[in-house]
Amino acid sequence: MQPQQVDIRNQLLGGLSAEDFALLQPDLEPVVLALRQFVVNAGEPITHVTFPDRGVSSTLAEGVAGRIEVGITGREGLVGLAVVLGLNRSPHGTMIQVAGEGHRLSTDGFTAALQARPSMLGWFLRYAHVAMIQTAQTAHANAAFDIEARLARWLLMTQDRVGEAEFPLTHEFLSIMLGVRRPGVTVALQVLEGNGLIRATRGRIRIVNREGLIETADDAYGVSEAEYASVMGMPIGKV
Repeated sequence: MQPQQVDIRNQLLGGLSAEDFALLQPDLEPVVLALRQFVVNAGEPITHVTFPDRGVSSTLAEGVAGRIEVGITGREGLVGLAVVLGLNRSPHGTMIQVAGEGHRLSTDGFTAALQARPSMLGWFLRYAHVAMIQTAQTAHANAAFDIEARLARWLLMTQDRVGEAEFPLTHEFLSIMLGVRRPGVTVALQVLEGNGLIRATRGRIRIVNREGLIETADDAYGVSEAEYASVMGMPIGKV
């Protein structure tokens, strides 16, 4: 059965005009997004563009010092953004960090649809802009803020995409996301928990004071979120 636009939680697919969605609809296929699965492999051809309905993925830069997150995507976006820009590969891989599901479309089919519908291309180029703003804000946060602020920002961004106060996360994942050693993650979690902002249990995080997290994140959080709302016409996480 073909997916119906009204039933899709992905905001990019949901925000398309009925005519644009109808062009993609026959070729959309459901996909399970498994924990630690690489949806895009660094340097390899991107065979599919993925539109998450649930779950969160991290775009990772890799070097001699290990992996560090440079972007985060959930139901507000797509995985395989290079395809929108006319490319079929990226030096950065994308891995699922919170399991979920969604739909995917072959790169060839998606490229053909973008070429056929300028309105669709314009929509996805707007998303490319806000994704680049998010990456720039991540660089700013990593350079200008301490680990507690960066962790607060990251937890807020994850909650925006998961849509729930509690979600699975390990210290190992957090160390990759923040580019710090696991002991540093442990201390930062203890600080946030001691301030009554989160509750951390084995493999899970629960946000108990979102406003307090926003205050802790300071200007590290909010710029890219406001840009998404302004450019895409809806806040991140709108069903």
